[in-house]
Amino acid sequence: MTQTAPWTRADVGARLADDAARAWLDEALADAARAAQAPPVESSPYTSHSWELSFAAAGRHCGQDNADAVRTLLLVEARAGVETLTRLYRQGSAAERRAVLLALPALVDGPCAVHLVDDALRTNDTRLVSAAVGPYAAAHLDPHAWRHAVLKCLFTGVPLDAVADLAVRAAGDAELARMLTDYAAERSAAGRDIPHDLERALTLTGEQPQRPQEL
Repeated sequence: MTQTAPWTRADVGARLADDAARAWLDEALADAARAAQAPPVESSPYTSHSWELSFAAAGRHCGQDNADAVRTLLLVEARAGVETLTRLYRQGSAAERRAVLLALPALVDGPCAVHLVDDALRTNDTRLVSAAVGPYAAAHLDPHAWRHAVLKCLFTGVPLDAVADLAVRAAGDAELARMLTDYAAERSAAGRDIPHDLERALTLTGEQPQRPQEL
């Protein structure tokens, strides 16, 4: 399933291949909901709930194409807090980490989960980078980190369409324009093409892209 979070239970159910997968999802979501209603318990790095086993097994039961959506639904149903999200991210596979990143806008109001975005942006995994630059990053990354996130997308080939609120945050950003111009000049000097996305981002800052020989 393409990356279009947030998903609904109906969206996901319609995509599942058979009744067994839908029954598995119903039980997994019910388990997550029970965990959300349970009294809080003393937490530790080793604390986990049964729904987290379903979080890990989502691809096996519902298909890899649906795993992002299923995992995101489970996190939302369980009302996972930053501590749980951080643990699942640290201990999870790349696919599980991606689901945590996609769920952040629905679960975390403030910047207290920015460390997860920062970690994803230090990788060269394009699916993690793409998930990291969504609405949560747009709302909570500081200007310096956000500019470097845009450059990271260009370095790794992640389309800038993945960057939430790109036009809003890029508008009038002279420092981003400088960074983009410097990167374009480096590519031009190395005889490499300048990505169309770079020119588009530069235009959004209010600067006009120059021809490669002018950079």
